[in-house]
Amino acid sequence: MKRISTYLAAILIATSCVPSAKHTNQQLTNSEVSINAVDYINPLIGTGGHGHTFPGATMPFGMVQLSPDTGTEGWDWCSGYHVSDSSIMGFSHTHLSGTGGPDYGDILVMPQVGKPLFTPGSKDNPDEGYRSRFKKDKEIAEAGYYSVMLDDSGVKAELTATQRAGFHRYTFPASSNSHILIDLTHGIGDQTRETWLEFIGNDEIRGMRRSRGWAADQYVYFVAKFSKPFKQFAAVAGEKVETGIRKADGDNLKALLDFDTKEGEAILVKVGISAVDIQGAEQNLKHDIQDWDFDAVRLEAKKAWSKEVAKVEIEGGNEEDREIFYTALYHALVAPNLFMDTDGRYRGMDQKVHKADDFTNYTLFSIWDTYRATHPLFNILKPEENNDFIISMLKKYEQSGQLPIWELAANETGTMIGFHSVSIIAEAIIKGTADFDKELAFEAMKVAANDPNRGLEYFNEMGFIPLDKEANAVSKQVEYAYDMWCIAQVAKVLGKTDEYVDYSRRAGYYKNVFDKESGFMRGRYITGVWEENFDPMKISILGSGSYTEGNAWHYTFYAPQDVDGLMELYGGKADFAGKLDEMFNQESVNDNEHAHDVTGLIGQYAQGNEPSHHVIYLYNFADQPWKAQARVREVLKTQYHADRDGLSGNEDCGQMSAWMFSLLWASTPLIL
Repeated sequence: MKRISTYLAAILIATSCVPSAKHTNQQLTNSEVSINAVDYINPLIGTGGHGHTFPGATMPFGMVQLSPDTGTEGWDWCSGYHVSDSSIMGFSHTHLSGTGGPDYGDILVMPQVGKPLFTPGSKDNPDEGYRSRFKKDKEIAEAGYYSVMLDDSGVKAELTATQRAGFHRYTFPASSNSHILIDLTHGIGDQTRETWLEFIGNDEIRGMRRSRGWAADQYVYFVAKFSKPFKQFAAVAGEKVETGIRKADGDNLKALLDFDTKEGEAILVKVGISAVDIQGAEQNLKHDIQDWDFDAVRLEAKKAWSKEVAKVEIEGGNEEDREIFYTALYHALVAPNLFMDTDGRYRGMDQKVHKADDFTNYTLFSIWDTYRATHPLFNILKPEENNDFIISMLKKYEQSGQLPIWELAANETGTMIGFHSVSIIAEAIIKGTADFDKELAFEAMKVAANDPNRGLEYFNEMGFIPLDKEANAVSKQVEYAYDMWCIAQVAKVLGKTDEYVDYSRRAGYYKNVFDKESGFMRGRYITGVWEENFDPMKISILGSGSYTEGNAWHYTFYAPQDVDGLMELYGGKADFAGKLDEMFNQESVNDNEHAHDVTGLIGQYAQGNEPSHHVIYLYNFADQPWKAQARVREVLKTQYHADRDGLSGNEDCGQMSAWMFSLLWASTPLIL
């Protein structure tokens, strides 16, 4: 196993964070950290503020994310959980980690005691539904484990997970009126299209939930087995309760299971899921959880996470620094997600069932975010998995005709801009970690670059994207230019000289939206005239304005493929560094109430959103590295904490944490 050692004192100890309740400021040795690193993972970090993470149980890149849902009402509930809530709706098996859009929340399970209730109720009136109050100090969240006391029912809920199955343990009070509800209607930001369920004997339920949300057509099949036979079962459609019915279908189904329980009696539920069919869910469950030993499964999950984080040993820093550091590594390894049954079958982008014979298929590619730091981190820490991520992308290309932009559950959401799969593919090829069909990859990259949509037709034919023809024209212009450079580098490696020249030329098109008079990347009309009433502070959102989730300050510095050329536009390194200074010295304001992502402002540098993530490093190119060092320390001190609101922006499937993690490597001694 490759182990990485890095010295953190110079960076993390400078953060001067307030010690968390979990840890003290005691200095630790390497040997202690290598044994206990997993215990520093705190899944509650990011569940407050705008982090959008979930606190529940999952495995590295696991298919199942078994976690509590507290709300489904929008932006701060993209993962289904937010610290501002004081009641829980139940525990569902799929969750997104830190995204800017809601989805998933499939197959919700909720224990009850007393009169059974079939709707979740509201946060203001939890008594109206099966929702239960809880206290934050009764929550325990660890790598691969979550527990909480449900105050209204007196049930202790515990969750753990394997790669393809969730494991629940509910400890009940004494009652002849105990229940477990399975809600197939529940989802986070989606709508149920189709559901069905079937009761097998008196200890098993199987069924399917098909939904429409961010993923336009998502399937989740499940098989749930119970450690104790239920004394009665019922299918519930709305308020209609049909006792004893074995099969039911519709678009509003729930299953109610009744039990007699003794004081302190635990009922266990193990749930296997599949995107393919019931047979897949059944074999996934049979493969992953053979018996009813909850604690053994919990331990295996912890061991899996311990193996991952033990690859990185750190020196220096205090207890809270380590909590921040190892939780960042944990969050970076939560996604993408396994999307394949144990027999290799998976649902493809064409919605057909395929067989993966020589790779592992994955889903959840938040590529506009993760190409910047997360996949480069994978290329170092997890090259085999990163290779499978790329093969998964290439399979999606073969099935749909395009590389993924923002793929979710075998659906292309089309969210965000660029075609940044090419960046991930190019890095693997250039750095020698590629173990896939490079010619197929190059073909897919060229198809993406020449797509006659999303402004690329103007980019390729005119050299710039007119703001009156395409929304977010400037952001797309500069990001497309970078992607063209990635293709050029692959062409060079493959010996394709003509294409290398062609795509290198296109990579310089970022200059076509640089307005020397204002000193910014600025929109142009199709006539070539610059945008009128230009305000570099004006923030626009996805789908409107010249910029994507940002303003001219955020995108003017985006030419990572040609920093020397960018500096020349300003007259050289000194003037360029001065422009960077201006960015950090601007007023820290966001003038667009709909631009939720633009957070973590230091001047107009926005650590809470991805377009700024490379900017600090540009001081190094301008021969002023001390300014980069100062800003690094400022970001670490102000933007990352060992608290629930410890992330300045939403996690974006690991990007926010991978930035911090990778930054430390770039800033401190590293031994591979």
